[in-house]
Amino acid sequence: MHESAQGPRVAPAAGRTAPTPRPVPGPRSAATPRPGRPGPGPARPTPPAQRAQPAQPAPAPVPAAPKSPPSGPENRSAPQLQLIPAPADGALDAAEEAVDLLLESGRAPGDILVLTTGQQHPWAAHELSFGEAAYWAQQDAGDDVFFADGSAVDRAKPRPVVVVAVNGDADGTVARALPVARDRADALLIVCGDPQTINSALGAGV
Repeated sequence: MHESAQGPRVAPAAGRTAPTPRPVPGPRSAATPRPGRPGPGPARPTPPAQRAQPAQPAPAPVPAAPKSPPSGPENRSAPQLQLIPAPADGALDAAEEAVDLLLESGRAPGDILVLTTGQQHPWAAHELSFGEAAYWAQQDAGDDVFFADGSAVDRAKPRPVVVVAVNGDADGTVARALPVARDRADALLIVCGDPQTINSALGAGV
């Protein structure tokens, strides 16, 4: 009876000892991969996340584009200025030669405005004989070179190129017409005449 009692007692003792070692290695084995670096899996995903972050701020420096707007106002306020020395009685011929060169270089006729400070261009005098309404309507059409008197420069509309023939200075027309002509020129202002008269009218050496 003692042997049978010992038998069942030893069996439960062995059963009790068996479950205790099982949970112990469980937490230890789970703890080892966390602090241990041998688990390269979790360590590798971290660097790609860091690489993706710096790649996003890179496009931030793109706001450098606003450099283009300043160039626009500069071209509008400062057209290129060209002076062709000529006497008063030869300024109109010099202006017509300048127009011919512009057309030969590829300029469209509607891009050119010609102003005279003295005697009107023959074309303008001829067209005005049909009435001012028909005359100024041709400027609005913009199909051809337009000739106007310097005294009416305020009615002239801006064009890419303005050519001024300083072929006279009645009543100080040059001093009043040249500054306005410069404002009407979007890209190029050509002035044919006496350099001293032109410089004093524009207020700067050319």
